Amino acid sequence: MTLKRMDNVLIVVDDLEAAKAFFIELGLKLEGETTVEGLRSEPDGLKDVRATLAMMRTPDGQGMSWTSSTRPTRSGLGPWTRR
Repeated sequence: MTLKRMDNVLIVVDDLEAAKAFFIELGLKLEGETTVEGLRSEPDGLKDVRATLAMMRTPDGQGMSWTSSTRPTRSGLGPWTRR
């Protein structure tokens, strides 16, 4: 089996503004941005999440999203650590 299509990729970053600026410089277009909160994040089990999401599109139309969480904080946690 081979990958035939990918519609969206979500990347978690520490600094959303820096990530947006970097990828805009590479030619991606910012399509929108929103903040969501109060969600339960699965499969990591985090509760009461507050995150900002930015949706960007490559010149050929592929979607990419970046997110940065302000709650819970990541300090002291490894990338796969559950609370």
